[in-house]
Amino acid sequence: MEQRLKLVALFFLIAFFFVGGKLFYWQVLQKKNLSALATRQHYARQEVTAARGKIFSKDDFPLALNRKAFLLYVNPQQIKLSSAGLKSKLKAFVKEGEEIKDFPPNVAWFPLLKDLNEETKKAIENLQITGLGFEESEKRFYPEASMSAQLLGFVGEDDKGQPKGYFGLEGYYDNELKGKAGQRLFEQDALGRPLPLAEEWEERSIAGRNLFLNLDRPLQFIVESYLKKGIEKYGASSGWVAVMDPQNGAVLAMAAYPSYDPSQYSRFEPDLFRNPLISSAFEPGSIFKVLVMAAAIDARVVKADDICPSCDGPRRIGDYTIKTWNDKYFPDSSMEEIIVHSDNVGMVYVGEKLGLNRFYDYLKKFGLGEKTNIDLQGEVVPSLREKKDWYDLDLAAATFGQGIAVTPIQMLEAVSVIANGGKLYQPQVVKKIFEDSRTITIEPIKRGNSISASTAKIITQMMVEAVEKGEAKWAQPKGYQIAGKTGTAQIPIAGHYDPEKTIASFIGFAPVNNPKFAMLVSLREPKTSPWGSETAAPLWFEIAKEIFRLWGIAPDY
Repeated sequence: MEQRLKLVALFFLIAFFFVGGKLFYWQVLQKKNLSALATRQHYARQEVTAARGKIFSKDDFPLALNRKAFLLYVNPQQIKLSSAGLKSKLKAFVKEGEEIKDFPPNVAWFPLLKDLNEETKKAIENLQITGLGFEESEKRFYPEASMSAQLLGFVGEDDKGQPKGYFGLEGYYDNELKGKAGQRLFEQDALGRPLPLAEEWEERSIAGRNLFLNLDRPLQFIVESYLKKGIEKYGASSGWVAVMDPQNGAVLAMAAYPSYDPSQYSRFEPDLFRNPLISSAFEPGSIFKVLVMAAAIDARVVKADDICPSCDGPRRIGDYTIKTWNDKYFPDSSMEEIIVHSDNVGMVYVGEKLGLNRFYDYLKKFGLGEKTNIDLQGEVVPSLREKKDWYDLDLAAATFGQGIAVTPIQMLEAVSVIANGGKLYQPQVVKKIFEDSRTITIEPIKRGNSISASTAKIITQMMVEAVEKGEAKWAQPKGYQIAGKTGTAQIPIAGHYDPEKTIASFIGFAPVNNPKFAMLVSLREPKTSPWGSETAAPLWFEIAKEIFRLWGIAPDY
């Protein structure tokens, strides 16, 4: 009997320690985890979306705003209709490409339609369907529709369904614009429904910062209107225009066509989202000649009045023959006349005098081969071949802008160096970032000195002569001195150049004595004429006339 009592006591002792150990495990070791689990079961967290920052043009006009939007949801515990019946009732409110999914019966909340406006919300409320509800949110709104689309970008959703900026300013400044989301904590029942009269806690969201741009909205409208008309007039497949203040790098206008509406981006081909001014490379053709001549003048291997000894006919390099664009030759041409005549043969001579090492070094000084670091998402960098991979023919072709790739914004940044006396400035779209409590002003960023002021003055005069004596002189605005250069580049396709397809360009700046703007105009595959002097140049001059009028710039003579 005594033995049995001892066994029973031992059993209860072991059981006591086992139960005590379990209690210690649950109440002490697992206290935090169980407390968190209880909180999750008893309380629900709901994210409070932050208001996205706005974007304003130079004249304080809103280019990107937010407006009320509503999410329609259903509580399957309350609705009396089936999924099929509900779909039938709501089919008139379903947008193209959208669908209403079947709702599961064992939840308390299920989303049906999003981004509804107030008019649609009222129409659905008038159906008086028990179990439906709305949650208020914000949707990005672009008052100017497709204007500045590739520059602005758009707001879509990330892989978690949260708003996220893509491309352009929306993508580049997404962290500043999106703000910080808040949270709402509330008690819920076993089915996940908020308890009436229960206490709620809320961590307020912080609105995103706003952007104030260098963009001149009236000029942007002019640029986009004239670009569209120019593409239609000259039968081009696409085109782009960028206008920059050469004195500080401020981007005053930037447009590409065809474009899209960022408010309805899902209805457009994704290729249109990319901004060709920063995201595509092209061979610049003869507009590149001013950079090569600037390098040669600055390196003092030639002077403006030096005579070309080999400009009397085609040049043979290896198995290739280099000719002028119109097969006309000008013996004993000066360096200035080489630019005026856009003489390929003369540029080959300049390249030989410059040499590969100096040529390559000046490409770097002009910012080529690296990002401009413009504040837009999507900038690409056409790479420069290593020096060891250059042959005589490569250098010869590069002197007149073939066999070398740049982005349009790189080209505009480099030519702005000539306009401002030799300084390389980073292109900048945003002037200020501001919120209620503070403003951050973005100062101009000088990246370096590319050429001397005296060289810039010499090249400016050559570009003035190119406008006044070149093939496009007939289109020059009367009374204004403009420094510019035409360019026509064949398009490389599958390892060779298409003989009929070109990119026609004109680049320049004005007024010459105190440049207020530098501008690049390019048209891809113009059908009326392949030449920049007959397509891109007249379009550049038409836009320049409007700039002179808009800004009240008086004629030079």
